[in-house]
Amino acid sequence: MNYTAYGLSIHSDLLLPELQSQTQREDEPDVQMRIGAVAEDGFEEAKQLGPFLWASRHALWLQVPNVAHFLVREGREIIIEPAPGIDEDSVRVFLLGSALGALLFQRGYLVLHGNAVRIGNQCMVCVGPSGAGKSTLAAGFMQRGYDVLADDVVPLDAECRAIPGFPRLKLWRDTIDLLEIDASPLKRIRPQTEKFNFPLVRRFAKRPLPIRWVYILGTHTQSDTRFEPIAGMQRFEPLHNNTYRVRFLRGMALKGEHLKLCGRLGGRARVARMTRPQHGFELETLIDRLLVDVADNP
Repeated sequence: MNYTAYGLSIHSDLLLPELQSQTQREDEPDVQMRIGAVAEDGFEEAKQLGPFLWASRHALWLQVPNVAHFLVREGREIIIEPAPGIDEDSVRVFLLGSALGALLFQRGYLVLHGNAVRIGNQCMVCVGPSGAGKSTLAAGFMQRGYDVLADDVVPLDAECRAIPGFPRLKLWRDTIDLLEIDASPLKRIRPQTEKFNFPLVRRFAKRPLPIRWVYILGTHTQSDTRFEPIAGMQRFEPLHNNTYRVRFLRGMALKGEHLKLCGRLGGRARVARMTRPQHGFELETLIDRLLVDVADNP
C-alpha cells in the first residue's frame, strides 16, 4: 500500500488508514515500512540507551513490550515485527509515533513534541508534556476554522518550516466531550484506550509553513494565564526539552545538528511560555489569549 506523510512517499506492508493514500508509484518510495524479523536484543555497533532501546549513527532498535519490535534504518526503512496476537491498531500507534519520529531524525529534521496550527501564511507550534493540552488546543483552533499541520510529531526542515504530517488528531474522551464532538463514528487509537482518531477532513494544511510562534505550555496555582517571552540563549533548553523522544538523539549522534537547528528556530520564532491555571481548562479563553499574543507579535 502506498501513502504520503511529512512530504514523503511511503510504501507499507501494514495498512495505515490514518495516512493519505497515494496512487501507485513507478519510482522507489522515500520510505519502506515492512513486516519482517527484528533481532530481540539490539544490534552490533549500537549503544544501549535503555532496556528497550538501542541506537547507532544510522539505525535505531526499539521494543514496545507485548506490541512489536522496530528497526529504523538510514531514514529510509522501518522493519516491524509484531508480537504474536497483537492488534494492528496498537502496532500503528508506535509505528506512526516513536518509529516514524526516529526516521524523521535520521532524515535531518528537528522534531518537536507538539501540535502545529496554521495562522495566515505562518504557523504556531504548542509544545509541552503529555496532558498539557496540546491536542485540545489544536482541536479548538480547528473548530474556529484554522488548519492543523501536525499532531504530536512536528518535524522542522532546515528553513524552520513545519512539515505537514497526516490529517488526524488524537483526542481523549474528555476533550471530545468538551468540544461536543460526536464520538460514535470515531475509532479508538487502540483497544481499551479512551483516546480516539479524529479525521481532519477539511482543516488540514498540506504545505510546509514557516514557524513564527512557539508556545511552551505549563500550569501554575495562580488564577490567571501568563505569557513570558524567552530570549537569547535561554531558548535552547525549552526547545531541547520539548524535542520528540529527545534521548534518540544521543545514540544516533545527532545532538550537534539538533542544537544548530534549535538555535536557528530560536532566532526566527517568538518563543514564550504560556502558563495557565492548574485547575480548569478554559479552552476558548486560552485560544483568545493566544490569538492576542500572536497579533501583538506578528
